[in-house]
Amino acid sequence: TENPSKIEVTEIFWYGCPHCYQLEPQLNNWLKTLPKDVTFKRMPGLPRPDWAPMAKAFYAMEDLKLSDKLHTALFDAIHKEKTLDPTNELAAIDWMTKKSGLDKSKVEAAFKSFSMNNKLNQASQFFRATGATGVPSFIINGQFITSSTMAGNNDAALKTADYIIANIRADKAKAAKK
Repeated sequence: TENPSKIEVTEIFWYGCPHCYQLEPQLNNWLKTLPKDVTFKRMPGLPRPDWAPMAKAFYAMEDLKLSDKLHTALFDAIHKEKTLDPTNELAAIDWMTKKSGLDKSKVEAAFKSFSMNNKLNQASQFFRATGATGVPSFIINGQFITSSTMAGNNDAALKTADYIIANIRADKAKAAKK
C-alpha cells in the first residue's frame, strides 16, 4: 500500500465489463461514505492484450486530467450508447478527442507516452499478483480480495469490503495498544 496509516482499497476494473458498468453507480455512492482512514483508487485490469486499449484510455485520461469528466462517459459510450468498441485503441483516441475537445495529437501523445508501457506492465503484474480472476475485484490493503462473483453480487462485494476494512481497523487499534 502507498500509505501505511491508511486502509487502501483498489478496484480492478475494465471499461468493457458489463458488471463493472453496473457496479459504477453503487460504487460511487459507497465512495461518498468512506471513512477518512480509507483511500480508494482504481486500476485497470489487464489480464489479456485486448483489454489494453481501455487501460491506455484510463491512464491517458489521468494524464490529461480528464478522469472526472470522462470516466462515466466512457462506460456509457460502451454499454449504454454502444458506440465504442473497448478493444479498439484508435476508436478510443477518437472518442476521447471528441469528448474532451483537445487536439487529437495531444490525446494520441497521452496514449503513446513514454510512461504508458510502464503503467500497463504495472497493471498487468498487479492483476496477476492479486490472484484476481475477473473484474470488478477489490483489493483491500494489499492483503485481501473480494469481488461481485466471490461475494454473490455487487452489493455483497461492497459489504464484504466494509467488513474487511472494519477488521483491519480493529487489528490496527489492537496493535497500537500493545
